Amino acid sequence: MTSSPTSPTVVAWLGYGGLIPFLALAGASWLDPAHSATWVPGLLAYGAVILSFVGALHWAFAMTHPQLQGVPSHPLYLWSVVPSLLGWAALMLVPKAGAILLIAGLLAHYRQDLRLARMIELPVWYLPLRLRLSVVACLCLAVVFFTAG
Repeated sequence: MTSSPTSPTVVAWLGYGGLIPFLALAGASWLDPAHSATWVPGLLAYGAVILSFVGALHWAFAMTHPQLQGVPSHPLYLWSVVPSLLGWAALMLVPKAGAILLIAGLLAHYRQDLRLARMIELPVWYLPLRLRLSVVACLCLAVVFFTAG
């Protein structure tokens, strides 16, 4: 699709900007444990929203990627809704279990991104950016283990 190893400026700003709520809520949970009952649910909810968002990327690829036109893309559509279901389920669990499920979901989705990259050509910046964003999100969600009761 694109050969530039650098993500477009708007993509970088939006991607890294999307980490601000993760960092702010994880930092608040860590620095203000007396109010972790406020910060942790917000962190988990944001994690669920982001997990849903990354799942939707596979739906978009299935619909629009030229290499997938005329090819059965049922597995991509099916996978694309799994992250939303995982995020939803994570919000119904106790915080530590919810954080585990969200971390597992983000890691599983990155694995699916790697599988997708073997099927179709993706922008060369996509996987490195997704990896960096996923690592930071997972680390922020891991803060729940130190702050949630």
